[in-house]
Amino acid sequence: MSNTHKEITEDQRIELLNLLKERFENNMHRHEGLDWSDVRSKLETQSDKLWSLNEMEQTGGEPDVIGLDEETDTYIFCDCSPESPSGRRSVCYDPEALEARKKNKPAHSAMGMAAEMGIELLDEEQYRSLQQIEAVDKKTSSWISTPNAIRQLGGALFCDYRYATVFVYHNGADSYYAARGFRGILKV
Repeated sequence: MSNTHKEITEDQRIELLNLLKERFENNMHRHEGLDWSDVRSKLETQSDKLWSLNEMEQTGGEPDVIGLDEETDTYIFCDCSPESPSGRRSVCYDPEALEARKKNKPAHSAMGMAAEMGIELLDEEQYRSLQQIEAVDKKTSSWISTPNAIRQLGGALFCDYRYATVFVYHNGADSYYAARGFRGILKV
């Protein structure tokens, strides 16, 4: 991750907001009925969230608004890149799995990386909801938040989209593959 202070420069802020606005306007199917000026107003008061969005962008996530949680009055940003973000692949599931791996360790873990970025992994329901908006992961796969009962037994879940269907699979939490990364979600 690029900055331990969780702040971006003014130039980065302007560039990121312009990029997010362009993506928002070019993909209205992801957030029908929402207005960019409202989203921008929220973003401008939360520099830590802008930092997280910049991290999502820098690692290839192409974050965009996919909804509004009216109960909490927060916009939901999600990685909308066609494939699992390229800068977040070849990672095992969590720090415990990374630590347990004795040889051929990956550079990082999905849960550890997400925590550093200030985002959360999608859970199965969120992943399926994203697929209703836009089909992603047609060639790659993404780790998803795994129920504790599965994780305690050494496993972790991941998803992909093949044959017009979302598939949920399991793997050892310490496994990692070049075509598997993770998608994040951020509420602003």
